[in-house]
Amino acid sequence: MDTIFALATAHGKAGVSVIRISGALAWGAGSRLCGSLPSSHKAALRNLRDAENELVDQALVLSFEDRRSFTGEPVVEFHLHGSTAIVSRVMQLLGSVDGLRLADPGEFTRRALENGKLDLAQVEGLSDLIEAETEAQRKQAVRVLAGQLGRIAEVWRSDLIRAASLLEATIDFADEDVPVDVTPEVLELLVRTQAVISKEAESVKTAERIRTGFEVAIIGAPNIGKSTLLNAIAGRDAAITSEYAGTTRDVIEVKLDLNGLAVTLLDTAGLRETDDFVEKIGIERAISRAHSADMRVFLKETRDAKTPFAALLGDLEVVGKADLAVGTDGLSVSGVTGQGVDSLVAEISKTLLDRASNAGIATRERHREALLLSTRYLSAARDGLDLGPDHYDVVAEDLRSAIRALNSLIGRVDVENLLDEIFSSFCLGK
Repeated sequence: MDTIFALATAHGKAGVSVIRISGALAWGAGSRLCGSLPSSHKAALRNLRDAENELVDQALVLSFEDRRSFTGEPVVEFHLHGSTAIVSRVMQLLGSVDGLRLADPGEFTRRALENGKLDLAQVEGLSDLIEAETEAQRKQAVRVLAGQLGRIAEVWRSDLIRAASLLEATIDFADEDVPVDVTPEVLELLVRTQAVISKEAESVKTAERIRTGFEVAIIGAPNIGKSTLLNAIAGRDAAITSEYAGTTRDVIEVKLDLNGLAVTLLDTAGLRETDDFVEKIGIERAISRAHSADMRVFLKETRDAKTPFAALLGDLEVVGKADLAVGTDGLSVSGVTGQGVDSLVAEISKTLLDRASNAGIATRERHREALLLSTRYLSAARDGLDLGPDHYDVVAEDLRSAIRALNSLIGRVDVENLLDEIFSSFCLGK
């Protein structure tokens, strides 16, 4: 396998830039530039020199021996002064070493997967951690990167392997008297495992929203103050406001961090009957996005005014233009004066945080599909178990299929078609 190298930090000037080398030739290439390497997992100051013995930089050098590095291969890191000229020169020198080549995107992490240092879920967690912009996203990604999904999947696998082995022992001794009926223990294992897997599958949608962001749509009639409210929450003029109805034609999105949650606030076209073709398209888009959003804020003229369509659990009904209203009860807001805006934001945050508290460890649609596939095989196994010992061979095969589905969850089988897509999103130094 080739020895690879890449800049592991962002391009451009910085206090420190890190270049990483991984592979069988890493230590030799490192020694070529700095003379001698520190012992594994130790850092030392070294002068980096080119073939003419000219000083290139004074760098902090770290080395990691085989099987004890991030990639599972011998690794060397140069922590350089963050000059673009220094980085360029060191990269040039490494590129001239026979057997070394520039890493492909995500190749360091891919080698960590292939060498058993990470499972596939951990790789996805690392990708999410790099992309994390909010505290909730960071916490979720750290849990996955720490291997929590792999650990709970291993518990499920162990229980299903136990159940399958009990059945197969019965099959092996089908012609003899088996003193113990294994059916009750097998059924208990299947029922318990299917329940927890199903629960985890149900929580994926919420976990995925933490990762990608919740959507909150502001809905209401024209000129009720939707765009002004959006601007007040965003703290900038994100949407055009005017006294004329129908000003907002398309859905306007503003990304926010609300108490650590990534939230996209949607300003939508005012809902009314209209003959204007373009406005009618905007209203159709508004209704469509509102239905698909995680939460809706209905702005109304009065507390008793009807909502344009049925509110769902967690939606908020709010009186708009509170600065002009008289004697409003309950939650009311004014984007002009700011009245009630903080209370509204607090209510939105509380609702979404309550939902986020139910999120599990699995975070992606791929995870959900693997979990659901496993539960389908477990349902088939339980049905077969009811038919008696003559069907135990079929039940055992259903259990093996359920185990394979869990294996794909953490990358043990059937994931080659996913790898290129996953690692293409990584930078060269990862």
